Amino acid sequence: MKNGIALSIIPQIIIVKSLGSYPELIENYYSKGLYLFISHFYRKAFGWLPLSIGDLIYAILIIFAIWYIIVKRNQIRKNLKLFFRDIVLILSVAYFTFHLMWGLNYYRVPLYQTLELKDTYTTNELIMYTEKLIERTNKLQYEITLDTAQIVNIPYDQKEIFQMTLEGYGELEIRYPFFNYKNPSLKKSIFSTLLTYMGYGGYLNPFTNEAQVNSKIPNFRFPVITGHEIGHQIGYSAENEVNFIGYLVTANNKDLYFKYSAAAYALSYSLSELKLRDEEKFRELYTRLNRGVQKNYKELNEFWLAYENPFEPVFKSIFNTFLKANNQEEGIKSYGLIVTLLVTYDLKYPSE
Repeated sequence: MKNGIALSIIPQIIIVKSLGSYPELIENYYSKGLYLFISHFYRKAFGWLPLSIGDLIYAILIIFAIWYIIVKRNQIRKNLKLFFRDIVLILSVAYFTFHLMWGLNYYRVPLYQTLELKDTYTTNELIMYTEKLIERTNKLQYEITLDTAQIVNIPYDQKEIFQMTLEGYGELEIRYPFFNYKNPSLKKSIFSTLLTYMGYGGYLNPFTNEAQVNSKIPNFRFPVITGHEIGHQIGYSAENEVNFIGYLVTANNKDLYFKYSAAAYALSYSLSELKLRDEEKFRELYTRLNRGVQKNYKELNEFWLAYENPFEPVFKSIFNTFLKANNQEEGIKSYGLIVTLLVTYDLKYPSE
């Protein structure tokens, strides 16, 4: 029985990869069908609890695994084949559960097709968009502070930001019904310190459908990260897509601080992409930023630098491999592909 479950991981992988060739099938019958039922059920079950059940389960499993290896080390040495069989068995069950509960969303129809956007853009279009973003970000920064050199400090606590993000999804749903978000299950991760050392702003627990947000993230970035993790909850797996959804819901919020957070977020990605394509133009445009905006970027950069450690590249490498194994060919670089969605969306809706 155990051997059969362990070996079943092979046909599972074949089936998942085969289904991945039919994104319309995944979109209509899983992402817009079975997944909606599963996600709503688990968000209703766990969303009302203040603590993350998923985080607690992970903590218990990690402690149990360490305890088992220490206590059973002699038995493991004597039966290495059985030990490795049991590891494969656990992986097989996890693989099945992961794809049933959430993972098949990696193979759904790409968001750019759903929004009827182009999938390419020119460097000139990027420059025009970046200039537009600089003007918008500077304007919002000044409207908030009345001083171009003053850093923007978002005055809301994280609980308030959670609530305002939910309201933002309500507004966004009016235009795009497929961004519907009901039965919220949004929590600060008990692993926030660990997530920071790993270099992550949050994650979705695919087994409990709880959105975990890193509570240590500066408020300057917190609204977009919150929108990003909810994007995962509503069934979007690709990192560039949930980055865009996080931007879109924050940018469409009525609050000026949220609008500023979104504009500065999109600008950071467009400037990064421009630096790769035309460094001289990047330098020119960066000097146009208000000093207050630059201070916000410096604040965020210093935050991450304070948690730099030798293990972060290892964590990033593991996640990079995970993403590539789940239909994201660019791996961790896929986060930056948000620029394609940002630029082409602006081309389609230039007044927004």
